[in-house]
Amino acid sequence: MERICTQCHAVLGEKTAADWCPACGGALVERENRIPDVPKATPSEVDHRGIVLPRRHALGGIITPQ
Repeated sequence: MERICTQCHAVLGEKTAADWCPACGGALVERENRIPDVPKATPSEVDHRGIVLPRRHALGGIITPQ
């Protein structure tokens, strides 16, 4: 399960302890993971607010789910 903001759709990290979205102040809801698990060789990056950043391709750019 992952926590996501209902307004800005930011995904929070597993260790982030927050009741409201740190980016916009929106409510958080829990949902099933939409993206299948990625091999753990590339852990997800979390910024200083606790929001999961998009995965990056080895050659540069951001990998956007469809």
